[in-house]
This record gives sequence, structure tokens and C-alpha cells, in this order.
Amino acid sequence: MATPIGNLGDVTARAKAILAAADLIACEDKRVTGKLLRHLGIKRPLTSYHDHSDARVRDDLIARAGREVVALVSDAGTPMISDPGFKLVRAARAAGVSVVTVPGPSAAIAALTLAGLPTDRFLFAGFLPNKSKARRDVASELAGVRATLIFYDTGPRIGASLADLAEVLGPREAAVARELTKLHEECVTGTLAELAARYADAPPKGEIVLVVAPPLDAAPVALDDAAIDAALRALLVEMPPSKAARDLARRHGLDRDRVYARAVAIKDER
Repeated sequence: MATPIGNLGDVTARAKAILAAADLIACEDKRVTGKLLRHLGIKRPLTSYHDHSDARVRDDLIARAGREVVALVSDAGTPMISDPGFKLVRAARAAGVSVVTVPGPSAAIAALTLAGLPTDRFLFAGFLPNKSKARRDVASELAGVRATLIFYDTGPRIGASLADLAEVLGPREAAVARELTKLHEECVTGTLAELAARYADAPPKGEIVLVVAPPLDAAPVALDDAAIDAALRALLVEMPPSKAARDLARRHGLDRDRVYARAVAIKDER
């Protein structure tokens, strides 16, 4: 069951109903989930289930799920995404226990919607490693993937991570998203090198989602005039003609001046 990633108002009505009806809630940190339950006015039994939980804990939860309603939540966002919950779901399915999903917030998807990078294909690659060599190895492994890349990282090391990615992936565009859904939500864009310089001596606070554009030599998707106009109308809802034209022209290998002229014309129609 997905829980809010920052703003408690993002909990769904269905999630609230299931939490209220659960016989047991398995969570990463009882303090975090307890705060959410207090916000919702719900009192239910909690038990810990996290990275360090062993098979015995898993077996106990599955045994209870066979006769009771057991809800699995993460501290924030959707369980199973960079989360040990997949082991519990796999074991539950093997035991014939019914498993249902209660979708909702996800930091990876939230950041992707803010980044202004291609969304037709993307790869979530989880947390970047702590060590520089390991980060560069990951970047080398994913360098040829023709999709937008999404990583999780932490504020103190984001500058070093960006520098490692820039060294391997080159001048790709990227976005650093933090404090998602909270009061000070921020999404800063630029090339990997520009962002590395920005955060080198000023690490941001909070957990980070890093979104990286596909390879620069990825074959652009051809667009006819109707498709160009449709794409521009969507972009112009959120940005001025110059930026909309620049983004669309770069993404699809189009003549920027021609696309800009269309963007101005469409803007003038409104």
C-alpha cells in the first residue's frame, strides 16, 4: 500500500479505508507509520518489517495473512520500489495468499513528472552506490540504455554522484528533485556537469531523486506537422514558446526556428 512521500494529504481514500480495516500493519519504522495513523485518526497494531527482517518474520506475517488482513507499507511512497517488500509478496504468492495493490505516491514518478525530460521510456535504477567507482560502473552499465534514467540518492553525496555520472555519461540534461510534495519542493535542471558544480560545495538537504536524459545520440522520434502542433500545445500549458520550441526541437532533431514559429502561432491563437 502506497503512503504519502511528504504531504500527508496525498493519502488516498482507499488506503485510509484499508489501514482502518487491517488486523495488522507491517511497516519499516513504527514511528513514521504511527505519525500517519495519528493524522488519519486510526489505531491499529503495528509490526516491523524492513531490510533486516529475517525469514522467520516473513513466515509469521504470511501465516497471519492467511487468516487476517495484513497491510504492508513503506515509510514513504510505494512498497516494493527499492524496498524489501518484494520478498514478502513473492513468499505470499508462493503460499497461496491473496495479494492486492493499493497504488498511490511514488517519488520516482513524481520526479519524472517535474523533470521535463522524455517520459515515453524510463528506467528506475534505485539508489546510487556510496563509492565513486561503483557509481561509475553503474553509469557505464546504463550508458547505452535509450531511456530516461531515474536514481535515488542522498543530499550529502549528490554532488559527487553527479560528477561521476557526468564523467561517464557526458553532457546529458538532468534534474535534481527534492522535498517532493512538501512546502519547499524543488526541481533543479541543467547538464550533469552544471548540476555537479552547483552542488559540489552546497549539498542540498533531504532525499534526492535524480533524473537523467537518454543518450544524446539516441535516434529522435520523427514528428509530422500535426504531431508537432499537438506536442507544442501540451508544452505551452506550462512554458513559454521559446522554451517549448527548444525542448521539442532538441528532443526530436527538429529545426528550432521552425518549431518556434509554430509555437508563437499557436500561442497567438489562444
